[in-house]
Amino acid sequence: MSIPIGASGTSEMVVTEDKTAAAVGSGSVRVFATPWMVAMMELSACNALAPYYDEGQSSVGTKLSISHDAATPVGMKVRAEAEVVEVDRRRIVLAVTAYDETGVIGKGTHERFLIDAAKFIAKAESKSV
Repeated sequence: MSIPIGASGTSEMVVTEDKTAAAVGSGSVRVFATPWMVAMMELSACNALAPYYDEGQSSVGTKLSISHDAATPVGMKVRAEAEVVEVDRRRIVLAVTAYDETGVIGKGTHERFLIDAAKFIAKAESKSV
């Protein structure tokens, strides 16, 4: 497996009532919620990496450093993009940017680690009582 610098992925959605800050509890206004922007950034990162996974491999998000700089109203389309900017063995760093129909609404960096999915799940499940 080799993930190239510059590999990229995207995700898109329309802001609906259930994706507002008021609906998810991250605020009291009817605008695109930051948690949804984060989810889109992570999905875009996953989409950038997925074509390069070996059999049984996946990745997990471990760090985010982002800003949410502009509000987006209900009904507007939003898009997130992720681009690989650093690869250090299993650690992958991506630049992430979110847009609405008028321009950039958020940006930052997202770090993910490559994992063996079966081993990862087994370790997580071993915590169960």
